[in-house]
Amino acid sequence: MVFARVFRKAGSSVKVATSLATSRSLVPLPLLRRKYTYRSGALKPMPEITPFGLVGVICTVIPGLLIGATISKNMANFLEENDLFVPSDDDDDDD
Repeated sequence: MVFARVFRKAGSSVKVATSLATSRSLVPLPLLRRKYTYRSGALKPMPEITPFGLVGVICTVIPGLLIGATISKNMANFLEENDLFVPSDDDDDDD
């Protein structure tokens, strides 16, 4: 019963929307969602601004790269010391 009322109401709004929408519009007018307004038409509040946006990204990426490089260097040394992965010298003879 509830679904029938919802679908009946949604179907009637789509019919009205398609009659009001131009032929060039891909999305009917009432179904178009905007990021800056509510369904009632009221404006949404301004989003929070992060004060250290670029500095925060730089302060996150640089330590991540340094930590990743240190871990990979230590793992490569571990694999080479235990003879699990040793690059062969034959591959270097491309002359």
